[in-house]
Amino acid sequence: MHLPEKYYADNEDITLDCLVGGYVHGNEPSHHVPYLYAWTSQPWKTQFWIRDILNRMYRNDINGLGGNDDCGQMSAWYLFTVMGFYPVCPGTDQYVLGAPYLPYLKLKLPNGKTLEIKAPEVSDKKRYVHSLKINGVAYDKMYVTHEDILKGGVWEFKMSSSPNKRRGLAAEDKPYSLTNGVN
Repeated sequence: MHLPEKYYADNEDITLDCLVGGYVHGNEPSHHVPYLYAWTSQPWKTQFWIRDILNRMYRNDINGLGGNDDCGQMSAWYLFTVMGFYPVCPGTDQYVLGAPYLPYLKLKLPNGKTLEIKAPEVSDKKRYVHSLKINGVAYDKMYVTHEDILKGGVWEFKMSSSPNKRRGLAAEDKPYSLTNGVN
């Protein structure tokens, strides 16, 4: 949906270029919003929107950051999202999975281990995760834990040009929820 300018005209952190409808990427408290699809019946929509946000709001030019990098949050969102995960609920040990932006990343972890994230076919067209293997074992959850990251190893993302609409739908594959859908 379109957000009329009157709602952000007098805000230095919010400009037209940092909007996706009513989602304001330039306002850091809303950075978790594209990842909330993990809790729905359409978790693949996170993969669509994060790539769109990365391409539109992070560019190599003078206006290449869609918002104000207060305390480094815009940069932190970018780094987490490029790796393929984000800490939506920092009070838990879980990071919600999106999709890697780059075909290969290698991280040296504080414990001396390394984490390799491979998505050799990732592109603007192949933005959807068809499947994921962590250290050679199929992984269907829509999140990883902090312990999973610290174990290091190799995460292999098989990418696709169309969403895998069966992946991440089971209740046990969803990230933590206080209510688990119960009122």
